[in-house]
Amino acid sequence: MRFFKPVIIVFAVFLFSCGNQTDSNQLIIFHAGSLSVPLKEAVKVFNKEYPNIKVLTEAAGSRACARKITDLNRECDIMASADYTVIDQLLIPNHADWNIKFASNEMAIVFTEKSKYANEIDSTNWFEILLKDDVTYGRSSPDSDPCGYRSVLVSKLAEAYYKEPGFAAALLGKDQKYIRPKETDLIALLETHTLDYIFIYRSVAVQHGLKYIVLPDRVNLKNSEFTDYYKQAEVKISGKEPGKFITKTGEPMVYGITLLKNAPNKENAMKFLDFFLSTKGQEIMAENGQPSLVPAKSETFGKIPLELKKYALNLE
Repeated sequence: MRFFKPVIIVFAVFLFSCGNQTDSNQLIIFHAGSLSVPLKEAVKVFNKEYPNIKVLTEAAGSRACARKITDLNRECDIMASADYTVIDQLLIPNHADWNIKFASNEMAIVFTEKSKYANEIDSTNWFEILLKDDVTYGRSSPDSDPCGYRSVLVSKLAEAYYKEPGFAAALLGKDQKYIRPKETDLIALLETHTLDYIFIYRSVAVQHGLKYIVLPDRVNLKNSEFTDYYKQAEVKISGKEPGKFITKTGEPMVYGITLLKNAPNKENAMKFLDFFLSTKGQEIMAENGQPSLVPAKSETFGKIPLELKKYALNLE
């Protein structure tokens, strides 16, 4: 026994240390729910070139993704947000240095053929139909998901555009039990006919083969020509600390992506970012209803790694 004891101890320490080493062939990506489909396709193509890198993706509302990093100290290499300002406001400067804008989107009203009034609803009357007592609709939480606060902003812009005083308050006060953490959580409720309509990104509707109503550009948060018009709508959401709040003002939708300062797999992350932001990666985004913005102006251009600067523009 005296002979084997030291050997057992050394072997146990070896196993423990191996079990706690970061897998050098791993890559961890936290991302918005609306990026689930294009990222899955992107990872598949990426792995053809780098088959030994195991990419772990985890979807949540963009703000919830950021909270996993800031509040729960979860390990993460890359975060891709449906709203670039989430990275600016919650991750920079403590957890990330830079932000690259890479895609756009738009809000839509999504439904199925079995939704009440499915044969009647269109871009001129959807606001009336959603307020009907026998109609149920869902949206995501403004505090965890950009799609959630964008749903609020769209409601307020619709009130102004359609000249329907009190519409936003009436709609936002209705069906609150159907508010979910992220927009893609609503799809199952729609497909099981628990809900008639949901506020969600047009890209998600396209990816899942769902029916949708195209909203006017002054309402859908898509068109940069209406940037000033969008600014009339505001919503308060939770800030970095409990009891603190951020006021979100309407603006065109822009997705953002970053590398975390303490990323455990930085080399793999840089390889993926170089692929994802390239023409090949952005074609996948466009095919899934999220048009590329690369290269776009970046407020953090000076801190973007040299290898990735080609995917952004300096503000100057």
